[in-house]
Amino acid sequence: MIVIPLGTASAMPTKKRHLPALAVTAGAATVLFDCGEGTQLRMMQAGVNHTRVKAIFITHLHGDHYFGLLGLLSTMMLASRQCPLTIVAPNQLEDFLDGLPTVFDMTFTIRHVGLPENFSSGLVFETDGFTVEACALDHRVFAVGYRLEEKRRPGNLDVEAARALGVTEFVHFRALKRGHRVVLHSGNMVTPDAVLTKSPLPRSMAYVTDTRPCAGSKHLARQASLVYHEATFGDAFEERAQETGHSTARQAAAVARSSGAKRLLLGHFSARYADAQPLVNEAREVFPQTEAAVELQRYEI
Repeated sequence: MIVIPLGTASAMPTKKRHLPALAVTAGAATVLFDCGEGTQLRMMQAGVNHTRVKAIFITHLHGDHYFGLLGLLSTMMLASRQCPLTIVAPNQLEDFLDGLPTVFDMTFTIRHVGLPENFSSGLVFETDGFTVEACALDHRVFAVGYRLEEKRRPGNLDVEAARALGVTEFVHFRALKRGHRVVLHSGNMVTPDAVLTKSPLPRSMAYVTDTRPCAGSKHLARQASLVYHEATFGDAFEERAQETGHSTARQAAAVARSSGAKRLLLGHFSARYADAQPLVNEAREVFPQTEAAVELQRYEI
C-alpha cells in the first residue's frame, strides 16, 4: 500500500504547496481522496496513472477539495477511458456530475455514491482487496472523512504440519491456504486453523480533513497504520481553528494518540506557515510518530 500526498495546502495554493489531493495505491487499484485544482498535473508528476484510478472520494464541497474533478475527468475522456469510475461525495455533487455531458461526450460511466447530510458512517466502496468506510466529521459544511482498510488475508500455510495430518494432494493444500477445510480420502477432516499461521493484521489508512476534533475522526483513525490528518493551524490559532472548523497540529496528534494509530502525517497547512516544522514540533509533544506530509513523496505502509 503506497500513499502519495499530491497537495497539502489549505484553501489557496502557494508557490510550494498544491491544493488537497492524496493518492493511494493498493494492489492493482489506485484511489484518490479529494481532487483540488491541478490534481491531474500532480498525478503525472508523481507517476500516478489516471487509467488505474478506480474511485475518487470527496470530503466536502468547498472548492479547494473538488475543483480539479473537471480537468481530471476530461483527461480520462480524451484518453478514451472505458471502465466505470466511482465518485463518493456529498449528495450535492450530483448537480456537477449531471452537467458533465453538456461539457463533453462521456466515454465512460460515472457511478456517484451520494452521501446525504444526515449520513453518519458506513461502507461506501469495496474491491476484492480492500474496503473504504466513510464517517461524518465536524466542519462548517457537511463533510466526511474516509478509511481504507485491507481485507484480512489468510496466514501462511505450514506445509509440514499439513503433511503430518495426512494432506498430500495439491487441491487440498490450495483449499487450506484459501481458508477452507478439507476431507481427506481417509475420512479425516483438516481445518485451516490447524495448518495456517496467524494472519497478519490488515493495513489501513485514514484520511481526516476538514474537521474540528470529533468522534468521527477518532473512529476513522482507530488502530490505523497511517493517519493523514489536517493541521491547518498551530497552537497560537486554536481559537481560529475552532471558528473555521479546522484542527491544530496538536489536536491532530491527540486524535492519533487516543485512537491507537501507528503513524501520523500532517497536511492541509495554512499559507501562513511557509515551514511546517513548528507544527510538527507541537504535534510531536503529544504523538512522537508525526511527520509533515511531503508532496509527491511515497509513503509505504
